[in-house]
Amino acid sequence: MRCFRKRSMFPFLGFLITFLLFFNLYMDDGYVLEAEKRQLGETLMHPANSERYVHTFRDLSNFSGTINLTYRYLAGIPLPRKKYLAIGLSSVKRKRGNYLLETIKSIFDQSSYEELKEIVVVVHLADFDLVWCENLVQEITRKFAHHIIAGRLLVIHTPEEYYPSLDGLKRNYNDPEDRVRFRSKQNVDYAFLLNFCTNLSHFYMMLEDDVRCSRNFLTALKKVITSREGSYWVMLEFSKLGYIGKLYHSKDLPRLAHFLLMFYQEMPCDWLLIHFRGLLAQKDVIRFKPSLFQHMGYYSSYKGAENKLKDDDFEEDSIDIPDNPPASLYTNINVFENYDATKAYSSIVDEYFWGKPPCTGDFFVLIFNKSTKISRIKIVTGTEDRQNDILHHGALEVGQRSVETKQGRQCSSYITLGEFKGGSIEVTNVDHKIGFDIECVRIVITASQKEWLIIRTISLWTTQPVGQFKK
Repeated sequence: MRCFRKRSMFPFLGFLITFLLFFNLYMDDGYVLEAEKRQLGETLMHPANSERYVHTFRDLSNFSGTINLTYRYLAGIPLPRKKYLAIGLSSVKRKRGNYLLETIKSIFDQSSYEELKEIVVVVHLADFDLVWCENLVQEITRKFAHHIIAGRLLVIHTPEEYYPSLDGLKRNYNDPEDRVRFRSKQNVDYAFLLNFCTNLSHFYMMLEDDVRCSRNFLTALKKVITSREGSYWVMLEFSKLGYIGKLYHSKDLPRLAHFLLMFYQEMPCDWLLIHFRGLLAQKDVIRFKPSLFQHMGYYSSYKGAENKLKDDDFEEDSIDIPDNPPASLYTNINVFENYDATKAYSSIVDEYFWGKPPCTGDFFVLIFNKSTKISRIKIVTGTEDRQNDILHHGALEVGQRSVETKQGRQCSSYITLGEFKGGSIEVTNVDHKIGFDIECVRIVITASQKEWLIIRTISLWTTQPVGQFKK
């Protein structure tokens, strides 16, 4: 695939000179990793071979193949190594306000040096006003030069010739013609962005261009992804607003891109994505609290209308999200309907364990897939609307030496860490209080109660960093 040169806004020579200046200014910056320096050096030594960095998209007869497009690189080029997470933003000219630069700044400012190694941000300037695109990319290049050089920021544009017709579209939902055109084009904008990002990373996060991020959001994402190991999911949600904070496996991006293109004029993108995950057999929303991304714009990209929606589940500092290492959960308490034991260990919104009145000696146990160093345990029972369904009398225990029994795997010995008070318990410095790696965490009912029992959250923090995460 060739680079798109028609009506070029950035003459190649000027771009190369600018790039060399940035290279000289920032190659000594500690932000640029050694491997990245070598790659950039090779790139600058072979400017005539820019086509080798352009994705070669294949036409396939099914939705697993990427769409054959020629993108125009406005800033940056992809590095050959896949990153852990690609973050996609699509932006168009607004009548009032422009928040794109603030959004990009928030992504980078809220990430640690180690996290920056694992992300790539792709900005799709999806407006047909090429002068606007040129002016904006110059601002982006000025403000984020070292991130561009390090391969952490790419700015792309899809030529108008690749877009389907945006005239004479279906007037679904009695939307006015200009509204239908706006949302239909937005679907295509997102499809082209998803298509581009397919091979850049293992996971993909969709954001909008007017978003603020929580601190260390990547670490929080990794914790959630690790905790979902072995379970099936298509889309995880880290914001309840619009197309903000939606996470996908990168392998699913071609199908999603095709899907958005096929139904681009039918309905808005945030409605289409609900149908997409349903078709791929994820029936329910999987949304996590706290939200990691917040809408910060006051004016919509559609006609500059006011849009002051806020996510009240957003927290600026998300680093306190528990690790919750993979475990099996068992209980002999009678479970109510589908409020099973596993839901107490989930950070998904509105999921919890709910059982009928427990008796003395009943238990609720977690057995880790492998022994684990635990630093902190926090368990909360009851909910705001069912404040009596708490554990009135119970103890928290940790165990070791798991063995197979007729009732399943159990630990052969336990140590009591404390008693529940007011339906909750929190124990810190667990690894300093016991002399072994933990294999089991057990809640024991120490006195019968008439009330039903809700175990709202079981939160565990490990002493090991969230290090080499699986793809």
